[in-house]
Amino acid sequence: MNTILVTYATRAGSTYEIAARVAEVLRAAGASVEVKPVTAVHELTGYDAVVVGSAIRMGHWLPEAVEFVKTNRETLSHIPTAYFVVSGLLRNETPQMRRKVLAFLDPVRALLEPVSIGLFAGKLDYSTMDGLDRSIAEAVSSAEGDWRNWEAIGEWAHELQLVLAHA
Repeated sequence: MNTILVTYATRAGSTYEIAARVAEVLRAAGASVEVKPVTAVHELTGYDAVVVGSAIRMGHWLPEAVEFVKTNRETLSHIPTAYFVVSGLLRNETPQMRRKVLAFLDPVRALLEPVSIGLFAGKLDYSTMDGLDRSIAEAVSSAEGDWRNWEAIGEWAHELQLVLAHA
């Protein structure tokens, strides 16, 4: 894989930080990697692979990430494409919770099945959230915290590099 796009949808920045870490690992393996929000990607020409990540909000990938896959489904079907999910639910990482979070991807997987999926816990920092998201988090009594496992993110990105190289 020579040129990889890592694109993401985020509400408070945690998903961007995970996308940047994935890109860092892919670059260390020799790939040329661009990191952009899904709303800033207007062309996929020139990419050998695409990684799409999104935060989960109300049990769904963010709408702009879903729209990105819908809009680019034809092009993405011809190049290796991976997904990653960032969900606070994974702070309690159990096999049952991983299955629940994985199911949030079902609508996107129906559009395009990825070559790899990363499931990661996120971060909740009220100071970086807009009013609506903060209200939702407070209503369900979500405690602030950073549950991202950087080692697991790096391991997935390293494995992803191998998958993309052979896809």
